Amino acid sequence: MTAPVRVLVCDDQVMVRTGLVTIIDAQPDLEVVGECGDGRSAVDLAGELAPDVVVMDVRMPVLDGIEATRLLAGTGVTQAVKVLVVTTFNLDEYVYEALRAGASGFLLKDAPPAQLLHGIRTVATGAALLDPEVTRQLVGVHAARIRPAGRAPDDLPVTPRELEVLCLIADGLSNSEIAAALHISPETVKTFVSRILTKLGLRDRVQAVVYAYRHGLVT
Repeated sequence: MTAPVRVLVCDDQVMVRTGLVTIIDAQPDLEVVGECGDGRSAVDLAGELAPDVVVMDVRMPVLDGIEATRLLAGTGVTQAVKVLVVTTFNLDEYVYEALRAGASGFLLKDAPPAQLLHGIRTVATGAALLDPEVTRQLVGVHAARIRPAGRAPDDLPVTPRELEVLCLIADGLSNSEIAAALHISPETVKTFVSRILTKLGLRDRVQAVVYAYRHGLVT
């Protein structure tokens, strides 16, 4: 029998946190191993409990979710923890920074329970969780602030086809949607995505979206 996914829940609103814990713990394949109300506690508990996924709020006391995410999953962290950010998007302009800090994905707090559970399971597998429409809004809002940096597009170490796939990823398309748009198989898309991540030194699709906006590949 496969061991359940171990989840740490971090949210400073007690009612929200209790709701998340209740929903997650009711699943046979998920287990809440800890909960806390600030980012510093999240970092400390993650070190003690070694969760598979941290469900992280952004706006919290002591240490906010962005800095906590950076300490748990940022560049240079030797034993990175997968972080799923949950946020009230319309009120929170800092989610992009959380993604840059190393979060594997994000969900809105008003998402249905099934979407939350799917998000945890997705992130636990090592995949990134991106809501296409929110991704476009979120990163698009910050595009001017994050562009340009690094090399110009004509210096990118990807083929024209890979560049095309990268831009579609940044538009929030899933593999099946990219396959339909380019008239290729989903398996071929997976191969392209893998090559893109490897060539650009990116961890997942979230970082691919950030990369595309940072280099001005999409607007």
